[in-house]
Amino acid sequence: MGGLSDPPDRDNAGPEPERAGVAGTGAADPHATPETATPARPGADRRSVNTPVFLSAAGLVLAFALWALASPSSAETVVGGVKTFIVTWFGWWYFILATGIVGLVVFLGASRYGAYRLGPEESRPEYSLFTWTSMLFAAGIGIDLMFFSVAEPVYDYLHPPTGAAETNEAARAATTWTIFHYGISGWAMYALMGGALAYFAFRQNLPLTIRAALYPIFGRRVHGRWGDAIDVAAVLGTIFGIATSLGIGIVQLNYGLQQMFGIPQGKAVQIGLIALSVVVATISATSGVDKGIRRLSELNVVLAIALLVYILLAGPSDFLLNALVQNAGDYVSTFLDRTLDTFAWDRNPETPNEPTTWLDAWTLFFWAWWVAWAPFVGLFLARISRGRTLRQFVFGVLVVPFSFILLWISIFGNSALNVARHDREFAETTAARAEVGFYSLLEQYPGAPLLLGVATLTGLLFYTTSADSGALVMGNFTSKLPDPMADCAQSTRIFWALAIGLLTLSMLFAGAEGSITTLQNATIIMGLPFSFVLALIGIALLRAVRNESYKRDSYRTTLPKALAAGRGPAEHGGWRRRLLATVHYPGPAATRRFVTNTVVPAMREVTGEFGTMGVTATLDESGRSEGLPAPRLLVDQANEPRFEYRVCPISAPTPTYAVLAQRSGDRYFRCEVYLAEGSQGYSLNSYGREQIIGDILDQYESHLGYLYLRRSASEQHEPKPGGTDVTDSDPEGKPTT
Repeated sequence: MGGLSDPPDRDNAGPEPERAGVAGTGAADPHATPETATPARPGADRRSVNTPVFLSAAGLVLAFALWALASPSSAETVVGGVKTFIVTWFGWWYFILATGIVGLVVFLGASRYGAYRLGPEESRPEYSLFTWTSMLFAAGIGIDLMFFSVAEPVYDYLHPPTGAAETNEAARAATTWTIFHYGISGWAMYALMGGALAYFAFRQNLPLTIRAALYPIFGRRVHGRWGDAIDVAAVLGTIFGIATSLGIGIVQLNYGLQQMFGIPQGKAVQIGLIALSVVVATISATSGVDKGIRRLSELNVVLAIALLVYILLAGPSDFLLNALVQNAGDYVSTFLDRTLDTFAWDRNPETPNEPTTWLDAWTLFFWAWWVAWAPFVGLFLARISRGRTLRQFVFGVLVVPFSFILLWISIFGNSALNVARHDREFAETTAARAEVGFYSLLEQYPGAPLLLGVATLTGLLFYTTSADSGALVMGNFTSKLPDPMADCAQSTRIFWALAIGLLTLSMLFAGAEGSITTLQNATIIMGLPFSFVLALIGIALLRAVRNESYKRDSYRTTLPKALAAGRGPAEHGGWRRRLLATVHYPGPAATRRFVTNTVVPAMREVTGEFGTMGVTATLDESGRSEGLPAPRLLVDQANEPRFEYRVCPISAPTPTYAVLAQRSGDRYFRCEVYLAEGSQGYSLNSYGREQIIGDILDQYESHLGYLYLRRSASEQHEPKPGGTDVTDSDPEGKPTT
């Protein structure tokens, strides 16, 4: 899949957002919920291993790897048998999943939900459009793309899934099938995973974990064994997906080194390449050269583009450009047919339950591989997309990487087919030994030695940077991190670098010499459990945005009236306070006094009045935000989502035009209003006690309107689900029904 460098962190993520620590960087407690999450204090380092997830995942991976090394033939047989069972009885599920996810993400992007931001409403992207699309572009390139862009078209030309082999029709379909396998079906899985992670982390203020994305379905149960099982499934799927890509890279690089330097192909060299990946990941983790690794990743992209342009210009350019247009048209026109084509009538009538060999080796493998890589790439995409709208995110992820993939596969695939039509030996060798195809194609062009060197260097860089970032992401998945932009401890990262290397080695040894079949089979097996998790994530995200739409509808009917009334009774001198707030940038002492002397008394008064009316309301004054009081008012709504109104002091950079700054530092505090779904994007700094009371009542009336719309929709369309939504839990954490 994509060749990713390490996801951006605080050191290179560009200018820090104005609202540091909120909704994207604020889940101090890895097990926080919308009711308990608080922004992390700046500089706090509370990284620790998530013990149940780490021990379970690490134990299973190491046990599997040691078994494969101790008894490779047994491992190959068992893995092959389990894979056959899965593709026989669950092959249809992968087709339904891939198609359903495409429909879901396109719907989310095109509907009114697409306007929702991946962060608070006032947040804006941290990266320019050019930088963001460049990172999406880089995510679509990897060493496996070099491997399959030549190997699959030639294989399909000689062994088409349907129709006669070695015909113009077979050649035309061969490239289109390869584009289909690398197309928007897989990128839709990435868009769903990344969009869900970003939405729940940056907008709902939940941890950047897989389990958090399922909170709308499981409620607080995601913090127990259910959540641990979800994260373990994600870790296992991801590590086998990464191991498959590294295995492909090892086999291809081994052949490239043989062609360039005469280094023999074999397991000794492959062990050396695996050791190289571990060393690179270790150096990156311990010496702070992450930025250097990223520069190498950027160099990858430049070299890959140069290679692409050279093949286009040095080859039959007119043919390749015409074929590109035709491939794009064929992909669009046949997409619906291919996406649900299970080859039901192309099976052996005597054994109808056995899958076709072609479907097993290609489409089902790719769908499982995309599923396995979804947490890895989804995390990367989420971390670079805070502040963008869901629509920008979805269509950016679907269009930008795929556009390059279309160019790459069409140019390299059709170039290979053009050679294969006249060179039988090239065709048969490429189909039998996929790692040979890419280098054999380059040997057909002028300056072949230089091309082989560029290809080997590019592949080596893709290989090492993917291994390094894979170890980092695996470490993050098995750690408790203070905020979504933090990374795991060095020791955890090094452990996973070793584990990934050991697993890759064991899977290569369990297969035939130079074969990645066992790795492919293991990916199909390990991708199955997480495929169900991915489906639930889609349901959870749809439920969350639908729930938010009810609140938005309620605001349109209630808040305009409140705004017309001036948001609560006017107070004597209120306009002076409001004017003062425009030039006043309070520090922690002034903010503490304001919360203690103005905000808390207002919230106490409302809580007491609710009590006199028989409404269950509580005021929690124990919360903290960046070391300052963060009081929270809770109003119980029986079996409906409760009302929450919280005031969180959030630090932000002091503007250069500040007049009355309270301190010499470069940060001041905004007392922001949080509801259950996150920050509302405004502060109470200029409010008096009566105005705060008015604001609480405005938000409470909007919440009642939201409950009405939610109940009406539930009664009209479907019974209320048995699970919980983002706010469906009582104060003790028991799901409502």
